[in-house]
Amino acid sequence: MAKGKITFDYEKCKGCLLCVGYCPTKILAMDKTHINEKGYNVIMVTDPEKCIGCAFCAIMCPDSVITVEKLKG
Repeated sequence: MAKGKITFDYEKCKGCLLCVGYCPTKILAMDKTHINEKGYNVIMVTDPEKCIGCAFCAIMCPDSVITVEKLKG
């Protein structure tokens, strides 16, 4: 199965959770322990090893804060 690596521009994230709803592997969640400079809780990857690199999260993000890199292997 394909693998991916997700990175976020946390300062642009508004914690809207659209990415969470569209992740087929359910590995995204709101990080209730971290707040960005604008006062929003940000998103975290709960299990990076399960990322399949589909980029649905990045496509659905209205603020383009998510980058998905497909990994070889």
